[in-house]
Amino acid sequence: MAKTYIFTSESVTEGHPDKVCDHISDAILDEFLRQDPDSRVAVETLVTTDFVTVAGEVTSKGKFDIEKVVRDTIAEIGYDNPALKFDAKTCKVIVKIDPQSPNISQGVTASEQKEQGAGDQGLMFGYATNETDELMPLPISLAHKLTKKLADVRKSKELAWVRPDGKSQVSVTYVNDKPQKVETIVISTQHDPEISNKEIRKQIIDKVIKPACGKWWHDDIVIHVNPTGKF
Repeated sequence: MAKTYIFTSESVTEGHPDKVCDHISDAILDEFLRQDPDSRVAVETLVTTDFVTVAGEVTSKGKFDIEKVVRDTIAEIGYDNPALKFDAKTCKVIVKIDPQSPNISQGVTASEQKEQGAGDQGLMFGYATNETDELMPLPISLAHKLTKKLADVRKSKELAWVRPDGKSQVSVTYVNDKPQKVETIVISTQHDPEISNKEIRKQIIDKVIKPACGKWWHDDIVIHVNPTGKF
């Protein structure tokens, strides 16, 4: 008997708050490591409407204007307009970074008696699959392609009304652990207020979903675009 099930994955755009935080923390880490490859950086970021907090502990010889890195990163993502209620030029930025705790440092720092230790623990797992060229499962591969396409049409101004925040969700039917067809796609995207929901749906299907799906596109996919209304 065939084993049939639906597998669902989601992805978010670079303008989604979760990704904005990731980008800011990554940019700060990159600059510390650029200046001092031996840097140890534990930095977290929180964002909300026109507000950013960066906090954590750092051991590094690197010195730079962290607030400038924060603002440059936000602008690069695309938040450069007061109408978005999150503007790189005017948002409030609070930075609270202290030296690394000496108790953690003594467990991490290498010495003649011991190798360098870890300042935290983490468990990761995953697998490669031949379902896609990226060796990733088809649902997450398509979800990432959809959010990447959303960013592309925004930055190229092909769909100039698209704003930075968005997400995708893709559900795929599997039979005997092999993907058979895409069942459902959900796209939510911020947008300028002037465009209608009907026009948003049409343009997202034509300019984002169909190109991103490629050979997996078919006319029976159940599509939800901004299903809760204006965004």
